[in-house]
Amino acid sequence: MNRGGAETMVMNYYRHIDRSRLQFDFLVHRETPGIYEEEIRSLGGRIYRLPPITLSGLAEYRKKVAEFFDAHPEYRLVHGHCSELGYWVYREAAARKLPFIAAHAHSSPLGVDRNSLQRFLLKHLMRPYLTHRFTCNELCGRWLFGRLGMRNAIVVRNAIDAEKFRYSPEVREQVRKEMKWDGKLVVGHTGNFSWPKNHEFLLRVFRALLAVQPECLLVLVGSGGEGEEKIRAEAQNPEWGGKIRLLGGRDDVAALLQGMDVFTFPSWFEGFGIAMLEAQAAGLPVVASDRVPEDGAVAPGHVNFLSLRESPGAWVEKILEITDGWRRTDTSAAIRAAGLDVVHNAERLQQIYLEQGGGE
Repeated sequence: MNRGGAETMVMNYYRHIDRSRLQFDFLVHRETPGIYEEEIRSLGGRIYRLPPITLSGLAEYRKKVAEFFDAHPEYRLVHGHCSELGYWVYREAAARKLPFIAAHAHSSPLGVDRNSLQRFLLKHLMRPYLTHRFTCNELCGRWLFGRLGMRNAIVVRNAIDAEKFRYSPEVREQVRKEMKWDGKLVVGHTGNFSWPKNHEFLLRVFRALLAVQPECLLVLVGSGGEGEEKIRAEAQNPEWGGKIRLLGGRDDVAALLQGMDVFTFPSWFEGFGIAMLEAQAAGLPVVASDRVPEDGAVAPGHVNFLSLRESPGAWVEKILEITDGWRRTDTSAAIRAAGLDVVHNAERLQQIYLEQGGGE
């Protein structure tokens, strides 16, 4: 459990449910511990590990999934956040007649890539095994479940703890001093290093920014994803002069956002963009790609959408434009007004689990 969008959303809800009535346990696909695992255990959750899903290891993976359900007949609810890759888990759960088997749509991939055929096949194969469908918005739900499946899908917003991220001048000053960011224009990004996050384009933007604003830093917060090793190696290139800071997975993202000056989000696609919501909650101006759903822009005047067809120079112009004279304000009221504060949303999700999952 590292700090990706889906993982962060699940943790936000987990922190705010009544754990005396309902407990989350986690089935993950990695051997190395993630940033959230210590917290999960402190909240009473258990973590089980499956091998990664690979073509060569598929037979072993299916065996391990079956063994898990055989060893743990106590579970009545399965809520998957791996999109179509949850197919094997849903199938084994259905074979054991669990009353609540849900897939959750978090993204809506665009275009065609090497995984497109796999996605298409698995999302159709998984649908008969589901008893419930969840989505963060209409677009993602239609992609994963189809138009008919979306009719009875439950929309669960990617909510955050607005109070936790609320702008604090004192925290900003402290973070900038501790991180040695004083006097720098700090360009931030949070998320894993998977292809959709588009770090390659972000580096091109930062190179163009350095040419006109040498006193700047690019701060990347997060870990995991197939591109992490490549980006880490690139950041060590002497040409950057140490101005790319990779902080890894962190549990103090709310504080780090306070210290940044602008948030960049050049994703190829997103389901909702919870990282962008957190940035707005911290009062940051945002430059995001036009592939990011507009329903994630909830703080008036904070989000600026640009096409990925625009040059890195155009992104730099926008960054310099919006940071010139930007005044940070408290946006928590806007987050709550948009229905994106987690407190009420967690109560609603908990009620769905208890009512439709076979009781307490």
